[in-house]
Amino acid sequence: MKPPFQTDHTPNVDVPLLLAEGLRVITCGNASPMTFTGTQTYLLGETEIAVIDPGPNDPAHLAAIEKALVGLTVSHIIVTHSHVDHSPLAAVLSAKTGAQVYGFGPANAARSKLMNELASKANLGGAEGIDPHFTPDILVADGNEIQGAEWALRAIHTPGHLSNHLCFAWEGNDSLFSGDHVMGWASTLISPPDGDLTAFMASLKILQNRPEHTYYAGHGAPLFEAHNMLDYLLAHRLGREDQIMARLQSTPHTVAELTAAMYADVNPLLHGAASRNVLAHLIDLFERGLVKPEGTFSAQARFTRV
Repeated sequence: MKPPFQTDHTPNVDVPLLLAEGLRVITCGNASPMTFTGTQTYLLGETEIAVIDPGPNDPAHLAAIEKALVGLTVSHIIVTHSHVDHSPLAAVLSAKTGAQVYGFGPANAARSKLMNELASKANLGGAEGIDPHFTPDILVADGNEIQGAEWALRAIHTPGHLSNHLCFAWEGNDSLFSGDHVMGWASTLISPPDGDLTAFMASLKILQNRPEHTYYAGHGAPLFEAHNMLDYLLAHRLGREDQIMARLQSTPHTVAELTAAMYADVNPLLHGAASRNVLAHLIDLFERGLVKPEGTFSAQARFTRV
């Protein structure tokens, strides 16, 4: 299946852009190979504003948000997940505005039993970009409604990219704020133990069964046919699984060996991130009883089919 990626996003950094009635976006100046054109901070509402994913603790971005909010009230600060490109500015903005911070909890709040065991016993690496200081004022669970004067959001717990990841359905608008779970410019990094491919696939299927078709992502332009991307992401991950199983058919391999073979056509600078996705697949396959490590489970182990 051809990737339906949108890579022509050229926003003006720290300049508000109207996306829909009652919704603006400000792109942070933190562009990188992992953040694309920068974190998307959404301002939802006309007079009483929800700031969704304030972004990194960047003074220029904070100044841009404050300028866009002159004469308005910040009623809510909402965080999809606690990576350093999404959550650190929440506490700063809360101190300045008095608005409370809403989120699922810390990064490991919903880790699976297996991931907790592997995190404590195995050398998995990981923890890239985690915001260890993120502590929401208001804990948001799956299905909770967050309501402002001019808008309402329904929380959808979508673990996978992080265990505390939330998407938010904008009620009455056929729209959803998808954080880093679904983006238009690339597939999502899954880095164990805080990233969990088993959970990610389950979360994709939850979104497939929902009606929203416009997604406002954490990076990149809006997705207007988002279910096409959901279908692609599921097929893409299943394709990677097939590649891994085929390569393990006759010969055990390490994560590094699998990455080099499977991502030969990808910029080597991205192989580090790709290797984390490969490890996530191996953990998922291990959990399903399809592969096992030779010796102790670790990111450096050699894996074989069962």
